[in-house]
Amino acid sequence: MGNFVAENSIVRTIWGNSDLVLLVFAGSAAEFALNRAVDWLFFTNQLPQDPIGRLFSTALFAQEIVFVDEATAQGTLDRITAIHGAVEQERGRRIPDWAYRDVLYMLIDYSERAYRLLYRPLKPREQEELYEVYRRVGEGLRIPDLPASYAEWQADRRLHLERDLAYSQHTAKLYEQYRAHLGPWRYALLLQVQALLAPAEVCQWLKLSPAPLLVPATWLYGVYDQLQLRPLIQWLLLPSRYLDQVRQLDRTVSA
Repeated sequence: MGNFVAENSIVRTIWGNSDLVLLVFAGSAAEFALNRAVDWLFFTNQLPQDPIGRLFSTALFAQEIVFVDEATAQGTLDRITAIHGAVEQERGRRIPDWAYRDVLYMLIDYSERAYRLLYRPLKPREQEELYEVYRRVGEGLRIPDLPASYAEWQADRRLHLERDLAYSQHTAKLYEQYRAHLGPWRYALLLQVQALLAPAEVCQWLKLSPAPLLVPATWLYGVYDQLQLRPLIQWLLLPSRYLDQVRQLDRTVSA
């Protein structure tokens, strides 16, 4: 039985680096809050109640797919499908297919954006590889109508961004929870990171704009890494109760 994701894959590089995983979820947190299906997150109340805890549980699910063999990955995908099915049954409604695609598309897009922010743009073959892995994840979750290629996904992603975003009372409530769990200055930093990562449509809805000095700071990331300052940076930027969970995400420390 082979691995679900090849050992030298860019997807393993991204999902084995805790800093990149945190960036993926920082960006997704902005877009999640604007999604027209965000009311599903409030039905279970798990994300609004503990947004950072949900981040880590979702990241562990992702690693249980990326770093295992085909059969184990499919088992994890089946568990996720069953969880969603139970929520749908309890609510008496189905989560729309387009909402499933939205979430999958966020993970694809922010994986690429996070890697570009800290390291470099993905090469064309890496973009195709990234999409191919996530397409297989989507198929394992029984998400219909997935694009056949990275180029087709880019076009569909733009359509989803134009159609599926709206500012609502749920958006405001989620951001209140982000602030409550992070504290004022870490919350302000989250907004700045989101401004660097998010597509223009998301930034416009949320009125996000990056501080001029933040972009040069990201260029120093490689220096922090080489000087082994990542633990110190994480200690400064994250509430201490989450540090062990963050460091457990590291499978490949540098890209």
